[in-house]
Order: sequence, then structure tokens, then C-alpha cells
Amino acid sequence: MKTVFSTQEVHPRERFDCWHSVACKEIANHSSKPDMRPNFEAEIEVGGLGNLELILFRNSPMQVWHTAAHASCAKSDHLFVCHQLSGGSTLEQDTCEVTLDAGCLTLLDPLLPYKGKFLRNSKMLVVKAPRRELEARLGKTRDMVAHLIKPNTAQDRLTSSVTALLPSLARETSSISDSIIGSDVLDLIAVSLAKAIEGARPRVSSAKALVLLNIRAVIEASLTDPKLDPQAIADAVGVSVRYANQVLAEQGTSLTRLVLARRLARCRSALEDPTQANRMLSEIAYGWGFRDLTHFGRRFKQAYGILPSEARAGLKG
Repeated sequence: MKTVFSTQEVHPRERFDCWHSVACKEIANHSSKPDMRPNFEAEIEVGGLGNLELILFRNSPMQVWHTAAHASCAKSDHLFVCHQLSGGSTLEQDTCEVTLDAGCLTLLDPLLPYKGKFLRNSKMLVVKAPRRELEARLGKTRDMVAHLIKPNTAQDRLTSSVTALLPSLARETSSISDSIIGSDVLDLIAVSLAKAIEGARPRVSSAKALVLLNIRAVIEASLTDPKLDPQAIADAVGVSVRYANQVLAEQGTSLTRLVLARRLARCRSALEDPTQANRMLSEIAYGWGFRDLTHFGRRFKQAYGILPSEARAGLKG
């Protein structure tokens, strides 16, 4: 994480205007009004974890408006997962209003107008999540904005805790593990969002989204088992193989192809990880569920355009 703005470095009469300019650039274009301009204080940090963009900011009490004009100029490739780390705030979008206390999360869409009020000692993490990846897990997210995720259940406590750790993880992890962590975080967020909506109002696609997330969870938990097959996955999820493949077909994959893709991704991460340089290629492949090294090498080449040995050679080079 990198601090891109702090009012401590700016003259008091210029603090708010400078903050507003940086916030528009790093978060989203908006209008805003502080409760007390002369005493305004704020700080913004930015970073990234895999394909997640992170914006961590604290500020004095203020109000913000992301108007229709602002929304019309916004980029369409991200959704905002807002996590209140301390203090409190109120956010409103698409006729829904949510009050966030410490540990709570909600979703905002920068393509829609929204407004917010940040209270005393507010500190918020905004995770800019790739729209395509989140919607691949959930379907269209229009009905999911500005719904409250409170850390009351075990699932939502896990989502809240892991999301809160993202800034520290971004400071410490290597690029090798970033993509894996980012994908896992999106899975957690997606499950919490789907359950929040399911509890708030019936939604046809929520059941399918939960099946998809359960399929992914079962596969991730079982990749090391060489006996993992479509029937075992479907049985663990509680659906038929046919239905599971129908759900995955909408994502352009199948049970068999998804297992293969995840195993290959895990193997590539291990091969490119300096801390695993002492492990033999066969140990890595067998460890992630492959039974045949020739098959593994051929599939790896098809997926990445290089041989497994070349992935490790790139690390040494």
C-alpha cells in the first residue's frame, strides 16, 4: 500500500480541495462537502492484490454525491466492495440505504448514482473488484447494491475478517500468491452477497450462483485428490452432474475442465514460487492431483504455451 495523500502535508485552507481532487482520481468522480472545512483531515492509501484494486481512506465527517452525470462518465469494468474498518457511514444507491458500522460491507456500482455520509473517525476500504469476475460468480449485480453484510454469521465474519486483512496482505505477499488470494476473496464476497440478497428478496439467479460457488469451493478443497471426478463433486454439492455442467456451461467451462484449469494454475504458481524451488516437478504435479507426468506436461503446454520446466527456468533466469 502506498500513501498518495495526507492532509498533514497540506496547508489547512487547501486540505479539502486537495483531498477531493485525489479522491476523484483514485476512487470515483463525485461532489462532496465537509462538515467542518477548516479542521478537515484525511488520508488515502492505494495498492493492489492480484486483479483487485485497493483504496484505503480515512476522513473527517463529510457528505459525498456521485451524481448521474458522474456515473455517466464512470468506467464500467469495476464494482466497489465497501468495507467499514472503523467509525461509521451511510450509503445510498438505487433506492436502498445501508448504515455501515465497523466490520460491515456493502456493494456499490459506479455506473449508478449514489450518495454517502461519513461519520466521525470513519475509515473505509474500497475493493475495486473486476465486474466480469464478480458477475461470473453471481450473475447481474444490479439488485445487490447497497445491501448490508454484517459479520453475524460464521460465513460473513470470515468474509469481513479476510477483506480487512487485504491492505496488510498487499504489503507483504508476492505476485505469485496474489492471484490465488484475490480469487479466494472474490469467492467469499460473492457468497456473502448472494446470501444477503437471498435473505432480503427472492432472486431467481441466487440459487444458481450459490451452486456455482459451492462447486468452486468443493473443487478447491479437493484438488489434491487424484480420484476427484465430476460425480464426486456433484454429490458433494448436492446436484446432478448434468445440472452442475449446465451451470458451468454459462461460464464457458465444465466440471472436468474447471478441475484441470485449477490444478494447472496451482502447479504453475508452485513452479514459479521461489520458496518451492527445491521441489521436484513430479512432486508438484502429483501433489495437485495429476496421475501422469506426460499428460500434465501436455496440458500445461496447451494452457500456457510453455513446458513446466520452462516455467521453472523462467524463475531461475
